[in-house]
Amino acid sequence: MGYRILETDDIPAYLRERGHWENVDDITVREVSDGNINRVFLASNADGTRGLALKQALPWVRVAGPSWPLSPDRADAEARAYEQVAKVAPDKIPAIHGYDPEHHALVMEDLSDLEVLRTALNEGAAYGPHTSARIGEFVAQLSFATSDFGMTSADRKALLAVSVNPELCEITEDVVLSEPYIEHEHNHWLPELDDLAAGFRADTRLRTEVADLRHTFMTAAQALLHGDLHTGSIMVGTRDGAPVVRVFDPEFSFVGPVGYDLGLYWANALASEERARALGTLSDHADQLRLSWEAFESEFRRLWPTRVDTFFDDTYLDRFLRRVWTESLGYAGTELVRRVIGFAHLTDLTTLPDPAPASRRALLLGRELIVRRAELTDVEAVRALVES
Repeated sequence: MGYRILETDDIPAYLRERGHWENVDDITVREVSDGNINRVFLASNADGTRGLALKQALPWVRVAGPSWPLSPDRADAEARAYEQVAKVAPDKIPAIHGYDPEHHALVMEDLSDLEVLRTALNEGAAYGPHTSARIGEFVAQLSFATSDFGMTSADRKALLAVSVNPELCEITEDVVLSEPYIEHEHNHWLPELDDLAAGFRADTRLRTEVADLRHTFMTAAQALLHGDLHTGSIMVGTRDGAPVVRVFDPEFSFVGPVGYDLGLYWANALASEERARALGTLSDHADQLRLSWEAFESEFRRLWPTRVDTFFDDTYLDRFLRRVWTESLGYAGTELVRRVIGFAHLTDLTTLPDPAPASRRALLLGRELIVRRAELTDVEAVRALVES
């Protein structure tokens, strides 16, 4: 039959044909797509006791249509990432019920009883004590298990071979790690930021530091990454009175530098903090970088005795973690910059009554995180910078 873009009316028969749903007379389907490169449908029965989600990769970027083609093969990378995470952190992702490589479609657990973290934060919610810690644990568990510490050399080479994701990596290399610092049609910003946008393009020190981070992104095959770990790819809520955190949308997954995932999460947490500061609703925002880093480091150290190659000693672990910390800060800076003057801005900032002051703060903070990342040796130093 071949690949075709599924419509809402196609979903009942599609689920039945693949054994996911028997009585399609008792099914309601609605589309809930809100991203740039996928369609997402939710299917439920009449009394709401059963639900499934279906996500299909589109062959182009939605905002541009066929003029910006994008291979739907990226869904293969997403399915492989879920398979890896399910081995080490199954409690932090949705349950996957099946992947259809012909249609590049995933059928998974319906998470509609939870809320997207960015949405919750934009509506004034606090993070709570568990969210960032769970994210730190998630990154540690996935990165350790898929690194040369957690896998034999032969298994690692096999993982590298199947995890190449060139098209989406190129998007990151361009959109995040080069375009905001040059003249490019994807870039846009508030008129009040004209001076900073021009200054960043002329800032040779900044450009060199971003080039260093870009080259690391392109060459440091440390571990399997989520690749797009921001507050819009995390669901939060409660089930049976217990807090729930679920990470989804790992279609940018590839084997790269561990600090990239942490850096994206930190940038989004810092942007959310700027929103709350502008609105006068600061709560626990300032704790999130610390909570996620402490959880990451603690979990990575807990796993360290199980490493497959004991030539890497405890002293090397300290050095490795220091490198991850420093690179995470740098990548946080690049994400802040691109979310203000590059492509795909953050609603955390754009929906403010006056987005310019918070956007300016975020942009300046991003630059400092990039160029001073080696000087910012601990959480306290970062907090001092944020609050200055």
